[in-house]
Amino acid sequence: MMAEPVPDWPGRMVGSVHVRSTSDQRGQREQAVFVHGLAGSATNWTDLMDELKDTVTGHALDLPGAGFSPAPADGDYTVAGHARAVTELMEHTGPAHLFGNSLGGAVAVRVAATRPDLVRSLTLVSPALPDLLPRYGPVRVAAAAVPVLGEWVASRLRLVPAEHRINASVAMVWANTSAVHPVRLRDAIDELRRRDDLPYSGEAMIRSARGIVAEYFRRGEDNLWRQAAKVKAPTLIVHGKHDRLVRPAMAAKAYRTFPQVRLVLLPTAGHVAMMEMPQVVAAEARRLIRETRLGNAPLAS
Repeated sequence: MMAEPVPDWPGRMVGSVHVRSTSDQRGQREQAVFVHGLAGSATNWTDLMDELKDTVTGHALDLPGAGFSPAPADGDYTVAGHARAVTELMEHTGPAHLFGNSLGGAVAVRVAATRPDLVRSLTLVSPALPDLLPRYGPVRVAAAAVPVLGEWVASRLRLVPAEHRINASVAMVWANTSAVHPVRLRDAIDELRRRDDLPYSGEAMIRSARGIVAEYFRRGEDNLWRQAAKVKAPTLIVHGKHDRLVRPAMAAKAYRTFPQVRLVLLPTAGHVAMMEMPQVVAAEARRLIRETRLGNAPLAS
C-alpha cells in the first residue's frame, strides 16, 4: 500500500514570487532553491525537499505566472526573465544550492552562469537545454508557442476536463504512471481547475513555452550551452532513461560541457525523477552538497 505523500510546505510571498520553504528546525544555515519546469509549480519539489530537510533549508518558488505567483509586472516570461526572479530570491536567501528541472533547469543554468557568487552547487534534473532534434513532447511545446496557434490551442485545451489533461501530462513525464499517488493526482487536478479561473494562466503557459523555444535558436555568448560551459559550481545531472521530453544524448552532451560535473542515469525514471524517485535523487544531491560544504570544491571521483 502506498504511503501518504508529504504535505505541501507552507508558502509566502518573497518579493514578486510565491515561495514554499521547509522549516529550519535544526538550525541548518545552508540554503537550497528549487526551480520547476513548464506547467509545473513549487509543489513538484515537495517530496525531494522533505528528503533533504536534514541537510538544507529548501525554498521552492512558483515562477512568475505559475502556481500562486502573480503574472510578472513587465510581462517577461523569457528564460532570462525567470532567471531574474530566481536571482532575486537567491539574493534574499543568500548563496544556495540550486536545483532545476526541465525549463527550470535552463533557468538554473542561466543563473549559475551569470551569478556564480550565489550558486554553491547546481543539480539539474532533465534540463531543457537546446536540442535541434527534440522529441515529440518539445515539438508540441513549439507548436503551442506559435503566435495565434498557441492561443487557439490553449483555448481548446480549457474545454478538456482537468482530469484528462492531468492524466495526459503524467503519462508524458512519468515513466510509470501507476506510481503516482492518487492524492497527488487529486491535488494536481484541483490546482489545474484553480488556475483555469486565473485570467493570466493561459498567457503564462504560452509565453513561457515561447521563451524556452527561443533559447533553442539563440546564438552567441547567451546560448545556453555556452552558458553551461561557464558554470563554476560543481554540477550534478540527473536523467531518466525513459525521459520522453529530453533525449539521453543531451545528458551526454551536458556531461561533456559543464566544467565540473557528475552524470547519473536512472534506468526506471522519466522526466521528473525528483518526483518519481525522490530518495534516489536526494542521495545524489546530498553527496554533492556535502562535497561543497567548504566551498565550490572539485567533485570527488
